[in-house]
Amino acid sequence: MHIPVLLDETVAALAPTPGCVYVDGTLGRAGHAAAVMRLAGPTGRLLGIDRDPEALGRAAETLRGVPGTHTLARGGHGDLAALARANGIEAADAILLDLGVSSDQLDTPGRGFSFRADGPLDMRMDNEAGETAAELLARLEVGELAWLFRELGEERQALRIARAIDRERRREPIVRTARLAEIVARAVGGAHTPGRHPATRVFQALRMAVNDEVGQLRRALEGGLGLLRPGGRMAVITFESLTDRVVKACFQAHCGREEALLQGGSEWRGVEPRTEWVFRRVVTARPEELGRNPRARSAKLRAVRRLGTTEGDGHGKA
Repeated sequence: MHIPVLLDETVAALAPTPGCVYVDGTLGRAGHAAAVMRLAGPTGRLLGIDRDPEALGRAAETLRGVPGTHTLARGGHGDLAALARANGIEAADAILLDLGVSSDQLDTPGRGFSFRADGPLDMRMDNEAGETAAELLARLEVGELAWLFRELGEERQALRIARAIDRERRREPIVRTARLAEIVARAVGGAHTPGRHPATRVFQALRMAVNDEVGQLRRALEGGLGLLRPGGRMAVITFESLTDRVVKACFQAHCGREEALLQGGSEWRGVEPRTEWVFRRVVTARPEELGRNPRARSAKLRAVRRLGTTEGDGHGKA
């Protein structure tokens, strides 16, 4: 059974009301979307976006019988604002991004996201377009691979792993998840975090590179904040420290700060549109949720509310 991560906390952050317009930029199985739309009611509207055509099919099943008008669109969340306007939405009341790879994708060996079962080294969210992880591994030079593992995977053994991959691909192309995981494990030996598979960060880096996850996220954040109507809310769930830092930095810039002026008084400094934090601190899964769904252990939720033109106070700290 699919278990949406931080479901109650996310719905509370978005605060949906009857008739609201809700955009889910990473629809997945639509667990969050169904919960939001039950509160939005029959006059509510959903635009659900996902790059994975299989996910859109599963989402349609989840949303069957859920009230409101549902429009499902295939595309990346980086194009969230353009997709919304293409579907007749000029302003949204609530926007959600639930980032990372879905449980369905992880649990399907043929998608190549996981080292726990052998499969083709693919990793594309949209498995009908773009470069696969195997093609990326074959194309990049050693230095580029090391940069990728270090910057996107935060892997301390990045250069050692990149050199090991280069030696092995000269013998035979690396096209299977099990072989890549074995190469990485041999390369790092005992130099990895206890309790974590040594290939975890390498697989994360490749997945993020193949799907341009950081670029997609930055575009989605700015596009989404611009799409919100005053009083509207945007919530983002991350699973990696890198993407959480991107979200935090963006939201902090839009929440801004008051700076004292030499001549007296103060002036707001930040990036438009102005927002305020919904939660003063990052939200993580409670122990009871972790007991039901261990995959929630790395989830972090941040949310902001867009301010109106006459609002200027209430800016807290993350």
